[in-house]
Amino acid sequence: MTNFIKQTFASLVGTLLGLIIFGGLGATGLFLLILAATSSKDTGPNVKDKSVLVFDLSMKITDGEPSSDQLFQNTISGVDEERITLRKVVETLEKARRDPRIIGIYLDATNTSQASDVGYASLKEIRKALEEFRAAGKKIVAYGSDWSEKGYYVSSVADSIVLNPLGMMEVNGLSSQPVFLAGALQKYGIGIQVVRVGKFKGAVEPFLLTKLSPENREQTQKLLDDVWGEWRTAVGASRKIEPNQLQAIADNQALLEATQAKTSGLVDQVQYPDEVVTDLKKLTDSDKEDKTFRQISLNSYAQVSGKSLGVERSSKNQIAVVYAEGEIVDGKGEDGQVGGDRFAKIFNRLRQDQDVKAVVLRINSPGGSATASEVMQREVKLTREAKPVVVSMGDIAASGGYWIASDSNRIFAEPNTITGSIGVFGVLFNGQKLANDNGITWDSVKTARYADSQTVSRPKSPQELALYQRSVNRIYNMFLNKVSQGRKLPEQKVAEIAQGRVWSGVAAKEIGLVDEIGGLNTAIAYAAKQAKLGEDWEVQEYPRTSSFGERFFGRATEEAQTVFGIEGTQLKQSNPLTAEFQKLQQEVEILQRMNDPQGVYARLPFNLKIE
Repeated sequence: MTNFIKQTFASLVGTLLGLIIFGGLGATGLFLLILAATSSKDTGPNVKDKSVLVFDLSMKITDGEPSSDQLFQNTISGVDEERITLRKVVETLEKARRDPRIIGIYLDATNTSQASDVGYASLKEIRKALEEFRAAGKKIVAYGSDWSEKGYYVSSVADSIVLNPLGMMEVNGLSSQPVFLAGALQKYGIGIQVVRVGKFKGAVEPFLLTKLSPENREQTQKLLDDVWGEWRTAVGASRKIEPNQLQAIADNQALLEATQAKTSGLVDQVQYPDEVVTDLKKLTDSDKEDKTFRQISLNSYAQVSGKSLGVERSSKNQIAVVYAEGEIVDGKGEDGQVGGDRFAKIFNRLRQDQDVKAVVLRINSPGGSATASEVMQREVKLTREAKPVVVSMGDIAASGGYWIASDSNRIFAEPNTITGSIGVFGVLFNGQKLANDNGITWDSVKTARYADSQTVSRPKSPQELALYQRSVNRIYNMFLNKVSQGRKLPEQKVAEIAQGRVWSGVAAKEIGLVDEIGGLNTAIAYAAKQAKLGEDWEVQEYPRTSSFGERFFGRATEEAQTVFGIEGTQLKQSNPLTAEFQKLQQEVEILQRMNDPQGVYARLPFNLKIE
C-alpha cells in the first residue's frame, strides 16, 4: 500500500513537472513567436503600378473597431469575417485618389444583399468619397448580379455599371415592416402596461397594438419619403435620370431584368464576369496570360502607409473620436453596446488629457436607458467646458442617442440620418394570467401601500401607474430642457418638435435639431478648426482596442482572393421566413437589454428598419 502511494505520488509529481516543462516551453515559444512578430519589419502590401482597387460591397462596415474579445472569439471559432470601419473606408478611398499607382476602383456588387445592416447615412459618406475619386479623373467600374437599392445607391457613382445577363435589379422603393407582439402577449397571458410621453413614441406600440397608429404611420412615412427622395436625387444625378423617372420605374416595374435595366439607363453594359475581367485587364495593361487584372483589395490597401500621400497625420495634438455605437445601457455594457459608465470614464479621461485638444462624438445608436444617457450627457457637458465637443451622427442617432448629443458645440448629420425621437417611456410586464392559467398564485404581506409595486405577479394599480407616469413626465421634461439649453431653442418649440417624433437628418436641420449636413470627416475638420490646430493634429479613436489579436493571429491574406471569386461564386439568398424570425429574435434581445434602474427609456421605435 505504501509503495502504491509512493508510486502514485511520484507519478503525479512527474506529470506535474512534465506539464510545467511543456508549459514553460510553450510559453517560451509563444513569447519568441510574439517577439519575432513584433520585431519583424512590416513592409506592408505591395502595390503595383496601374492597379485597380477592389471594393467588395458585401463586407461588414461598422463605426468602431471590433473589440479584442471579438477578434479572439472569431479566431477561435474560425470565423473569417471581412469587416472594416467606415472611417478606414473613406480614408482608404482618399489615399487611392492621391496614389498614382491606383488607376481605378472595381466595385464588386455581386453580394450586396449581405451588407444590409449598413445604413444610408454611412453609404452617403462612402458615395461622396467615390465621387471625389472619380472627379480626379480615375475610373470606377461596378459589376453586380442582383442589385438592391442600397448596393445600387453606392454603385451608381461608377463610370461603367455592368449587370450579369441573368441578373436582376430591384428598384421598388423603401419600406418598413414593424413586428407587433400584442396578440402573442395576450394569447399567452402576459400582461403589459405602458407609461409614456409623446404621441409619436412608437417604441411601445409593438406591445399594445396590432398595427401602426396614425401618428407612427405619419412619422414613418415622412422619414421614408425623405430617405427615398435623397436616393432618387443622388442616383438620378449620377445616372442623368430625372427623379420622377426613377419613381415611375419603382411604381411600374420594381424588378428589372438586365436588358430592361440597360434600356432604362440604370446600367451601361450587360456582360458576364469574364468579359468584365477582360476589360479591366486592358485598363491595367495586364498580360493576356494573366488570370485576372492587376488589383489590390480594399482591406489590403488600407494597410499601406499613406504618409507620403499626405493622408496620415502625426502630431502631439490629438482629436479624439469616440464611437457610441449600439444600444445605450446602464453600467459598463457589453460588446456592441454603449455602456453609460464606460463611456463616461472615457470622456473623463479625455477631458483631463492635455494632448487631446477636441473630441468628436460619433453616434450610431437608437438610444436606450435614460439613466445611462444622462450619465454620458453630463460628462459630455463637462468636457465641452474644457475643450470643443462636436457630434457626428451616423445612420441612427435618436432618442437617448440625441440626448447625449444635445449639449455639444455643433451637430453634423447626413440627409438620411435617423434622429430626433425626443420622448421617454416605461414598460411594465406582469405574468398574472399566465401563472393563474397554470395553477400558480401569489399572496402578499407588506408594511406600506407601495411596498410590492415592483412585483410582476399582478397589474399595477391606477395609483401605482400614476407614480410611474410622474417619473416618466419628470424625465421627459428634463429631456426637453436639455435640448432647449443645448440647442438654444425655446422650450415651447422643442415641445412641438419632440413628442417622440423621428426625423431625417435633412428635416432635423430645418427645425434646428441639427446644425450642418456632413459626415464624420467634416465633423473632425470642424473640431480641428474650433481647437485652432491648423493642420497640426492627428486622430485617436476610442474605445481603444488592442492590436494583439491582429499581431498574433494575423489577418487573412486577401491577395489570394481574386475578383468575383472568379471560379464560381454563388449569390447567397436569405430565406424570407428566416429573416422574419430574425426580426422577432431581435425584438426579444432588445427587451433583454433593457436594464435602466428606473425602468425608463429614451429609445427609437423598436423595429424601425428601412428595407
